[in-house]
Amino acid sequence: MSARCARVLSNWTRILNMTAFAFQKYLNKFRSDSDGKIKGAVIQAEDELSAIGMAIGANWNGARAFTTTSGPGISLMSEFLGLAYFAEIPLVVFNIQRGGPSTGMPTRTQQSDIISSAFASHGDTKHILLFPGDPKECFEMSVRAFDIAERLQTPVIVMSDLDMGMNDWIVDPLEWDEKYKYDRGKVLKAKDLDELEMWGRYLDIDGDGIPYRTLPGTHESKGAFFTRGTSHDAFAGYTEDGRINADNLGRIAKKFDKSSRYLPRSIKKGSKSNTELGIIYFGSTSPAVDEAVDILKDKGFSFDRLRIRSFPFDRKLEHFIDDHKYVFILEQNRDAQMRTLIATELEKDFNKLQSILNFDGNPLTADFIVEEFIGRVKEDESLSRLIKKIKSAA
Repeated sequence: MSARCARVLSNWTRILNMTAFAFQKYLNKFRSDSDGKIKGAVIQAEDELSAIGMAIGANWNGARAFTTTSGPGISLMSEFLGLAYFAEIPLVVFNIQRGGPSTGMPTRTQQSDIISSAFASHGDTKHILLFPGDPKECFEMSVRAFDIAERLQTPVIVMSDLDMGMNDWIVDPLEWDEKYKYDRGKVLKAKDLDELEMWGRYLDIDGDGIPYRTLPGTHESKGAFFTRGTSHDAFAGYTEDGRINADNLGRIAKKFDKSSRYLPRSIKKGSKSNTELGIIYFGSTSPAVDEAVDILKDKGFSFDRLRIRSFPFDRKLEHFIDDHKYVFILEQNRDAQMRTLIATELEKDFNKLQSILNFDGNPLTADFIVEEFIGRVKEDESLSRLIKKIKSAA
C-alpha cells in the first residue's frame, strides 16, 4: 500500500494539484492488482499538521506514506517529526526549500532549511537528510528514502529545492529496476512472534540500536504495544525513570550514528593536478559548480570537489576536509548552515571552512562562484600566497 498525504502552502495549490493528478496516474498504472484494485491513495489534507499526522499513521499501519512541504511546513510539522523520531515510526517528507524566513519569497529557491530539518522538533532529535542533485536523483533517492526510513524506523527528509521543484531540467531518462526488492526493515510476522519467548517493541536484541516492530493485526494475541510519545521502557510501557529514558535516547542515537552505511555516499571529483583547494557543495548547485570549476581551471586554478548527498555525513567528507588546506562550502542561504552542520558534527575548524553564499532566491550561477572566488583571492593574503605556491609547483 502506498499513500501520499499532501498539503503545502497556498502558493503551491496549482502545482500540488498537478502533482497529485500525475501521482494518481502512476498509481493507476503501477500500483494496481490484476483485478484492477488500486493499492494506493492520494489524500488532500486541510493543513500541514493533518498531512504529516496521516502519513505517520499510515506508516505505523504498514503502508509506505509520504508528505510534501516547504520550509514553513517543516516548522509546523516539527512536533510530529519528534513523535515519529521518538516512537520510531518510519516517515518520508519531501522538503522543497524556498526563500524564507516566514512567508519569505515563496516563488524563489534557497537551501535554508538545513538546520531546521536536521534538528526538527524540541529535545534531542536528529533526522536523516538526503540531498539530491537533480530530478533524476530525486527519483532515485525517493526509493531509498523509504528503505532507509523503514530499516532505521525513523523520519527521512529529502531536501530538494525550488530550482528542481519548479524549473525544467535536462537529465538522463528515469529508470526503474523491476527486480528491485524493498527493504521493509525489522518487521515481525505471526510466525516470528510464535517462535519468540519474549518481545518488546524497543528491545535492542541485535545491539545495533534498531528494535523489531510489528504491524497492527499481525497476530491474534501477540505483538501489540502502546505507541506513545512519552518516555517509555523497552516494552513500550510508560516510565519516568531517568536512567531508562537516557538509555533509550542513547539507543536511538546509536542507530543514527551507524546509519551512514545505508545512505547515499558523497561523490568526489578530483582535479588532474595536486591541489590544496577543495569545494564542497550539494543539491541543485551541482551544474553551476561543475561549470565554475572548468572556468577557473582555464584561469589557472585547480580544485578538488565533493558533493554531499546525505546527513549524517560519511567518512569521505571528513577525509576530504583533512586533505585540503582551504575548503570552500557553497550554499544558498545567509547563515552558512551546511558549514555550521559540518563544523559541529565533524568537529572541524570553522576557519578552515570558507563560505561562498548566495541567497537572492535565484539559482546559483557559475559566474557568481567565479567572481566570489577571485574576490577572495584578492582579499585573503594567505590564500593568495597558497595559489601562487600551487601555480609555481604545477
